[in-house]
Amino acid sequence: MELSCKTEYALLALLELARQYNAAEPLQIRQIAAQQHIPDRYLEQLLATLRRGGLVKSQRGAKGGYLLGREPWKITLLDLVNCLEGSDAQPSTKETIHKSVESAVIDEIWKEVNETAYQVLHSYTLQDLCEKRDARRQLDIMYYI
Repeated sequence: MELSCKTEYALLALLELARQYNAAEPLQIRQIAAQQHIPDRYLEQLLATLRRGGLVKSQRGAKGGYLLGREPWKITLLDLVNCLEGSDAQPSTKETIHKSVESAVIDEIWKEVNETAYQVLHSYTLQDLCEKRDARRQLDIMYYI
């Protein structure tokens, strides 16, 4: 399974907003794009989708920009995937009347894969990713000392 480019960029943008969460200062698209190396126009579309999904909120004006729509510990990776891909983002299995034994076995495995992926996505929050990122940065700093 691969992370789509759209989901990865959205996650990078959310991580950048989470980094600034305690400051309660909105970030402009160009700031997020520059920090995370995301094309401005694409990020603009992603943030609009995330805003409609309630994951981010926008603030107008000269000091405007984007903020997280909820606390980082209340945004799961599943929330992000559902927002971008729709709540029915799970691959469908073909229902046929005369299914072979092999097809039934494959369907069972894919159902298990989907359930496991759902559990993992539901268990990780944006806060968890921030903590993992900070721990990794700390390890990188220790490595260079």
